[in-house]
Amino acid sequence: MDDITMKLGLLMEAAQANQKVAESSLKKLKAATTDLAVVVREEVHRVVVEEFHSLAADSKRAADALHAARRAANVRALLWSVGMTLLCSALPLALACWIIPSRAGIAALRARHDELVTRIANLEERGGRIDLRRCGDGARLCVRVDRKAPTYGEQSDYLIVRGY
Repeated sequence: MDDITMKLGLLMEAAQANQKVAESSLKKLKAATTDLAVVVREEVHRVVVEEFHSLAADSKRAADALHAARRAANVRALLWSVGMTLLCSALPLALACWIIPSRAGIAALRARHDELVTRIANLEERGGRIDLRRCGDGARLCVRVDRKAPTYGEQSDYLIVRGY
């Protein structure tokens, strides 16, 4: 064997050794990459789960805040409705109390009415249903008289008023 063959043999042997070392390094690198991928995947999974939990907690707080705001709005609407109902009920009642007379007032008005009815009946019996008007250009007061009744007075200038 000559020297070149020997060198080629050694070179081939070194190349095989380097190839084995490279394959071994690649296997180790592949294992490390796989392990790193598992670690990264687990870390990403853990971070995503934490973020989802945080998001769920924030969403729950937001939902609770919205429920509280809705309850407050419902209470406010209820208070407004009750207030407006009371006001709308109180105004007519106050007006009714102010306008409608009391029982004593109604009794007094009935007594006055009965008294006036009695007086009117008494006047009608005494001929109080006369027909008075304004007559002529000067709108003077005039009365309808009974022309068939006799006249009275020294100058016969008094006439009997005709009642209904």
